[in-house]
Amino acid sequence: MPHLAAQALLPVNTALAAVLLVLLLAAAATAAVCRLSPDGSRGRAREILVAGARATAQLAVVSLAIGWVVHHTAALFAFLLLMFAVATRTAGRRITPNGTWWWAALPIAGPVVPVVTGLTVAGLLPVRGIAMIPVTGILIGGALTATVLAGRRSLDELRTRHGEFEAGLALGLPDRDARLELARPAASDALLPGLDQTRTVGLVTLPGAFVGMLLGGASPALAGAVQLFVLIALMAVQAVAVALTVELVSRGRLHREEPSPS
Repeated sequence: MPHLAAQALLPVNTALAAVLLVLLLAAAATAAVCRLSPDGSRGRAREILVAGARATAQLAVVSLAIGWVVHHTAALFAFLLLMFAVATRTAGRRITPNGTWWWAALPIAGPVVPVVTGLTVAGLLPVRGIAMIPVTGILIGGALTATVLAGRRSLDELRTRHGEFEAGLALGLPDRDARLELARPAASDALLPGLDQTRTVGLVTLPGAFVGMLLGGASPALAGAVQLFVLIALMAVQAVAVALTVELVSRGRLHREEPSPS
């Protein structure tokens, strides 16, 4: 029955493939025609096409791999580690092109590891791939988004308001405090997507966890409880991720300065 419900919602056939291709091309064409790139070029259009192609290939491989991973504990943890490594690399490179990108591992692992560990110890999250992978993936994805937004906004603010940073130093503020005064307000915007999603859940959209539970045969009450857990856990993870990112930027661990030539 769940399989039939899912098929009724979104049948997997050639029509779906054609629609996905049209939507991807429409997104790329819009980005190209409107030049939706930071430098006014058509670079974002190419990134959209590459992202769509990668998503197709990655989901195909992951769909096949998860069926095997869920039955092997060692493979499960290796898969989770791969998810974390990819998230760290993605977030770090979005924030800075230099070698400090790896510091993005801290705001991603910092909140996710304690939450997943606590859920496991409490018996709410069994160590089985079918439960561990989606829950951990949702939390890592939320931490990734918050880290990227907080890091980029903080470093952009420090660059555009560098004079105010120097003024803070002239007044006797330590480097960390002078950066913090500028970075923290800007980085707080990284919490807005999660806040808006939580505030409007059920009124604007029915999120994926809720719909997925219903398609899986769960009652609306159970689906609502699971979705509530996801939203609140995401807010906690993202708040910690933003706080850690701001601290790394304030301490100069995560920056965009190029190393001086020797």
